Amino acid sequence: MTPSPAPSEHEVSQALALNFCPRCGQALADRWAYGRLRRVCPGCGLVVFREHKVAAALLVTNEAGHVLLVRRAWNPMQGYWSLPAGFAEIDEDPAETARRECREETGLETEVTGLLDVVAGREHPRGADLVIVYTGRVTGGVLAAADDATEAAFFPPEALPPLAFKATRQTLEHWYRINISREQ
Repeated sequence: MTPSPAPSEHEVSQALALNFCPRCGQALADRWAYGRLRRVCPGCGLVVFREHKVAAALLVTNEAGHVLLVRRAWNPMQGYWSLPAGFAEIDEDPAETARRECREETGLETEVTGLLDVVAGREHPRGADLVIVYTGRVTGGVLAAADDATEAAFFPPEALPPLAFKATRQTLEHWYRINISREQ
């Protein structure tokens, strides 16, 4: 059997907080398994597979075609604007996550009307690996920023405020292209 190459410092799975085996309690080690460097228990052989961190967002428009955005209260990107969004709980449907986060951040009750985009790529250490973006419409509530948003407002697509994340920018560009093509 060919020995596995020693991992370089940047390859070691330091980002994974799991350091002890959930099965037997022994300290995990970084080893090559299934074609890549993974956390492996030297005692019982458990191979730890990292899972994606998933967030969901809701793109809501009003009758004028303006898009709902929230101003971020916290870093990263404090003070910049994004779609109402947040992390999906382990037992939560991402569409429900999008509705919940929109309600928590804006005070609005919504209905999910479709799937718009899935954006891959973590932008910062605490960010999501995947952002699932749904479209939706307001069904009730009163617009009022709360939770981790300092403001919530509708903006026309041609006059957007400074946007926080690539996922927000990419999604809004995608949404805008779809709407322009429908008009033509």
